Amino acid sequence: QLVESGGGLVQAGGSLRLTCAASVRTFRTYAMGWFRQASGKERELVAVISSTGTNTYYADSVKGRFIISRASARTYLQMNSLKREDTAVYYCAAVADTGDNVYTSHWYYDYWGQGTQVTVSS
Repeated sequence: QLVESGGGLVQAGGSLRLTCAASVRTFRTYAMGWFRQASGKERELVAVISSTGTNTYYADSVKGRFIISRASARTYLQMNSLKREDTAVYYCAAVADTGDNVYTSHWYYDYWGQGTQVTVSS
């Protein structure tokens, strides 16, 4: 089970930190990802991280502003310099992996959280 938290309303230029809590015994054997879906648009990649945290990948639109990390059974998404176009429902996802890989397509992921709304106002 994955549970996201930390979403909310923030002004443009502000910051938020999203947290994904995983209820699994073998968290270290899962690669994790953050995806988002804006109203009327398809779900898109935000950032992903490998099972050990060694490898990460970011969408171009968030590179340099967002940071994905993981510790214990939690995955974090630090979002800085937020823009209006970052407004979306953010989802945490997990896929079993022992090869320290990153998975950039949402089709790979087997487990999803319920999502948390992030709204950026101007």
